[in-house]
Amino acid sequence: MKKKIAIAMGGYSSEYRISINSGNMVYKHLNRDLYEPYRVHILQNEWFVVADDDTPYPINKSNFTVNIGGKTISFDCVFNTIHGTPGENGLLQAYLELIGIPQTSCDYYQAALTFNKRDLISVLKPYGIKSATNYYLNKEDEIDTQAIIDKVGLPCFVKANRAGSSFGVTKVKTEEELIPATKIAFKEDDELIIESFLDGTEVSVGVVNYKNEVLALPVTEIISENEFFDYEAKYLGKSQEITPARISEEQTQKVQEISKFIFRKLKLRGLTRSEFIFHNDEPYFIEINTNPGLSQASILPQQAEKAGIALSDLYGSAIEAALK
Repeated sequence: MKKKIAIAMGGYSSEYRISINSGNMVYKHLNRDLYEPYRVHILQNEWFVVADDDTPYPINKSNFTVNIGGKTISFDCVFNTIHGTPGENGLLQAYLELIGIPQTSCDYYQAALTFNKRDLISVLKPYGIKSATNYYLNKEDEIDTQAIIDKVGLPCFVKANRAGSSFGVTKVKTEEELIPATKIAFKEDDELIIESFLDGTEVSVGVVNYKNEVLALPVTEIISENEFFDYEAKYLGKSQEITPARISEEQTQKVQEISKFIFRKLKLRGLTRSEFIFHNDEPYFIEINTNPGLSQASILPQQAEKAGIALSDLYGSAIEAALK
């Protein structure tokens, strides 16, 4: 019997449109011989299944079922494609665990940890994972621009601590730009992380559960036409994404091994993508996405294609890992 799969998409953050694109991509490529997929929009004010004729059917939040044509449908698994809250920060994972439905992303604790850039860096540091010098700032804190510059230098990056897709990120070149940059970041989160600038080659490494093993995909080199890999660069074609990356075999192997180490050590699952910058020939960790973009413009599908993995197989393996 085919497994009924709810593809959760949308979310409550600035990333919801990107998530809709990712969810539709999964819906398009799931193997209909094995799975019966449903598009589930999880939005701030309502949760509903979108039928092929675009008719919305409300989700019963008490048990995550839906009634279509007088028939109640229960789901065997949730394919989690929500970027940001509540699908990438642990809230949806905890809810689904409480009601006993498996989902394709990592568990709720790992989701909350990896979505919090400051906490994740702190956890990885004892394992020797290098990262930029950083300065933490909360909304209620007094902003001492000189102290920030003394710690991280200029230029630097001001980022929302818990946000994705480069929302709330500014590259700051002068002291006068710091305060305006914090205001932009505070629109996304009440916690900030300010990082030193690392000059070097930026790369992205997909690590996935594929056919019962932890697999690192081909590495992608990112060259942004803008100051950094911002929203325009990611989704509006303002970047070059070169797979495989133009780095040495030794560098490729090293960054793949670090990415797999992080995946295993944090007990992650499903589809992930880690970002690094090679600075002075060493990979410096930036962040990890536990619900990475899966749209046509996204990096992970490009990496899977280079690895010779069909998207139907990639997405199916994530479901099978969750069901186990």
